[in-house]
Amino acid sequence: MKRLLVAVLLLALTCASASAQTIDLGSLIPGGGGSATGRIIQLVAILTILSVAPGLLIMVTSFTRFVVALSFLRSGLGLQSSPPNLVMISLSLFMTFYVMAPTFDRAWETGLKPMMDNSITEQEAYGKVTEPFRQFMLAQVRDKDLNLFEDLSKGSFQIKDRATIDLRLLIPAFMISELRRGFEIGFLVVLPFLVIDMIVATLTMSMGMMMLPPSVISLPIKILFFVLIDGWNLLIGSLVRSVN
Repeated sequence: MKRLLVAVLLLALTCASASAQTIDLGSLIPGGGGSATGRIIQLVAILTILSVAPGLLIMVTSFTRFVVALSFLRSGLGLQSSPPNLVMISLSLFMTFYVMAPTFDRAWETGLKPMMDNSITEQEAYGKVTEPFRQFMLAQVRDKDLNLFEDLSKGSFQIKDRATIDLRLLIPAFMISELRRGFEIGFLVVLPFLVIDMIVATLTMSMGMMMLPPSVISLPIKILFFVLIDGWNLLIGSLVRSVN
């Protein structure tokens, strides 16, 4: 009976001390001039940006050009799953980081780092972060593609100054420009392999081997040809130089 009374007493003291403590939700929100609602909206916006970061990487960098050209290479060789998609995407990703390194560094030094140090506001940081990407896209986009989206906007977006062009107009124009260049490079990559396929198909038909698929003979020849000319070095070098 005494043990039960002691246990009840300890439980009551624990509940009393717990009820005396209050949870301050304000401590969970970073300090600053904004209200709690504004801070919560900022956190939601940051999480949203992080969730669409892969899409942003594709939209405003040269990743599209690289991955399209490498996909044409695999199709030209006649290989279905070699190199694997993971290898192709990883190679395109690291090539993008290599090419875009100066742009990323400028965005970090002029925008993100000062904002994290509370030297500039979020609005100023947005302009300083997007400016390096704007200059990169303007150097790669075609005027024809810009004019296309300007006409499609029916006056909503007008190009008064290329230096201050709206990103909602610049990004889609830049993407289709990158797709066009990727297909151009892909055509040049596939063309020699197509010639090999035609030669092998002609030889097999002239020899009366109708039942033998030409790809059985042309595949090792194309792989050997690509290795002998050091194709990876030539292709990657050409892709990087096409951006600079």
